[in-house]
Amino acid sequence: MIAVIGGTGMNQWPGLLIDESRGIDTPYGTPSGPLHLGRWNDQPLIFFARHGEGHKIPPHAINYRANLWALYSVGVRSVISISAVGGIHESMGPAQLAVPDDLIDYSWGRKHSYSDGPPDALKHVEFSDPYTPRLRAILLRAAADAGIELMDGGVMAVTQGPRLETPAEVRRLRRDGCDMIGMTGMPEAGLARELGLEYASLAVSVNWAAGLDEGEIHAQIEQSVTHGMARVRQILALALPVLSAEAP
Repeated sequence: MIAVIGGTGMNQWPGLLIDESRGIDTPYGTPSGPLHLGRWNDQPLIFFARHGEGHKIPPHAINYRANLWALYSVGVRSVISISAVGGIHESMGPAQLAVPDDLIDYSWGRKHSYSDGPPDALKHVEFSDPYTPRLRAILLRAAADAGIELMDGGVMAVTQGPRLETPAEVRRLRRDGCDMIGMTGMPEAGLARELGLEYASLAVSVNWAAGLDEGEIHAQIEQSVTHGMARVRQILALALPVLSAEAP
């Protein structure tokens, strides 16, 4: 089963036919919202709103452990994360897309592991490829087939939020080698790895990071979300049939 986790700009999914909205109780508390089981373009999938119904839960307050466990408990094995990001790399201007291949976690205070000590088993998961190469390849191929240029690879900086970064912080992230900035990629990716789930991100730049452009950031976001998310849906329309046919 395939799940798409929607973030900023994709809290709703036009054309998604929902057969069932299922609330899940987990050992780690309550997820952000129900799992929407349905079909899109005749492809079965589960859609999940990371920030909850109405986009009300800030990044640092999301119960990532409950979210990923809920998906795992209903048979999901592949997760595509849709993430709105701020662009640092020159290829990541507003409305541009990327399929990152690495990340740096700058968040703090989040429940980031299922290994909390006894009675839970201790897991030192391998994380050299935070984003599953097979899943990345499918997204990249779908983008190429759709004629959509995007950034192949790149380092995602995961910041705490919900405030945006200062120009000095962005300069630091650039020195660290980051190409884009999001607020929700961790511990989501790490938890997926602990559960043995495939995980990849389709990142949409909705603004230049602070200090890299003279425009007003929120105006850039409003102008970029609609165009960027339309291209995301074009890619998913081609990627989902391949994922269904090549399920791990």
